[in-house]
Amino acid sequence: MVCTRKTKTLVSTCVILSGMTNIICLLYVGWVTNYIASVYVRGQEPAPDKKLEEDKGDTLKIIERLDHLENVIKQHIQEELKEKLSEYVDKVNGQKPGFIKVVRHSKQEGLIRSRVSGWRAATAPVVALFDAHVEFNVGWAEPVLTRIKENRKRIISPSFDNIKYDNFEIEEYPLAAQGFDWELWCRYLNPPKAWWKLENSTAPIRSPALIGCFIVDRQYFQEIGLLDEGMEVYGGENVELGIRVWQCGGSVEVLPCSRIAHIERAHKPYTEDLTAHVRRNALRVAEVWMDEFKSHVYMAWNIPQEDSGIDIGDITARKALRKQLQCKTFRWYLVSVYPEMRMYSDIIAYGVLQNSLKTDLCLDQGPDTENIPILYICHGMTPQNVYYTSSQQIQVGILSPTVDDDDNRCLVDVNSRPRLIECSYAKAKRMKLHWQFSQGGPIQNRKSKRCLELQENSGAEFGFQLVLQRCSGQHWSITNVLRSLAS
Repeated sequence: MVCTRKTKTLVSTCVILSGMTNIICLLYVGWVTNYIASVYVRGQEPAPDKKLEEDKGDTLKIIERLDHLENVIKQHIQEELKEKLSEYVDKVNGQKPGFIKVVRHSKQEGLIRSRVSGWRAATAPVVALFDAHVEFNVGWAEPVLTRIKENRKRIISPSFDNIKYDNFEIEEYPLAAQGFDWELWCRYLNPPKAWWKLENSTAPIRSPALIGCFIVDRQYFQEIGLLDEGMEVYGGENVELGIRVWQCGGSVEVLPCSRIAHIERAHKPYTEDLTAHVRRNALRVAEVWMDEFKSHVYMAWNIPQEDSGIDIGDITARKALRKQLQCKTFRWYLVSVYPEMRMYSDIIAYGVLQNSLKTDLCLDQGPDTENIPILYICHGMTPQNVYYTSSQQIQVGILSPTVDDDDNRCLVDVNSRPRLIECSYAKAKRMKLHWQFSQGGPIQNRKSKRCLELQENSGAEFGFQLVLQRCSGQHWSITNVLRSLAS
């Protein structure tokens, strides 16, 4: 890869690093290109409290390593981020007055509001919002600033490499766009076909969303609505920003010539129940920006679309922002920006599937490595997500996000045994994948006429097993019904 550098006419940049404590950000004000330049970084690890014996299991080793890392982090917060940080800032600002600003909250505000506070303290024409646990490669900023100078409505993400959290080795990642699944977790994507056709590995990569670290014109960031400060703690703000920018006239891209390395931690320290915050934030995005496709987010999280019981806060201001900016529809976004995303408008019921014979057990996809559905104690998480379609397919497990991912798995009658087969394959092979089902009624295969039922089995884990047999009148129910299930 050969990346050209043009630096003469570029503006200064404020780099905002968000931390996990009430120290919310460090602002490096000025031109920063060589903050850290290395291809291999190793931190000095304190001697462990006790030696791990070779015969300990992998799980115990991982637990002890995480406990050790947690103690190191606590010591680091007190010594490095409070005492030594103040000394370092004073020293640097003594040589370059005003070069570093430290902004602190009186209480933990979370990543999202911390970044906005950093933006409010910034004065440079361009702001770069990064996690504190990143390393910058040489010349990361020049390509970004060149693209923003050409069009101030571009939001830019660098290309990421990984820093392994347990030994700080650098792992080079392939070039990728950035997107999300229907739970609105961010994820890497294959670059679009149009990028590959250019046969230029330095060309900007059009990206549907952002992983989290990005660079933006400071004034444009305000015009477009900053980050949604009504979100809590962590998660979804980067996806929401990418959707909003595209729908409201801007663009998002990843630059191969701007590289940083990022520690992908084994545990995110923001809160004990991070999933609850991500789910709440995802529903907030869905209600403001996703129009009729908001149903997909509710379905992916297995949440009822009416009376969900989740308080997403006041979204009046965000809806007013969308109206003020005259933004396009989410359907336009899916068609024009994220065509790889699968749509599920044919789902007419979803949730957990229970048999009246044993209501504490739910249909479950079973181990990922197998294709045999099982019965398991109801917990309502992804392995027990069931989706019934208007074409009478029963899909079990995660909603496949994009056409590049593995297809959804459908319940199929295979030689009188229930199996989970990729839906597209089962359809192409004309397998028995269509089921007649009405709420509170049997589940009967349309071809074989056999019913999915529970059979007592003392050898099974919970005393029952799934079978396909002559219908005996057993009844099934699913949590959420969107449209009539009449057979």
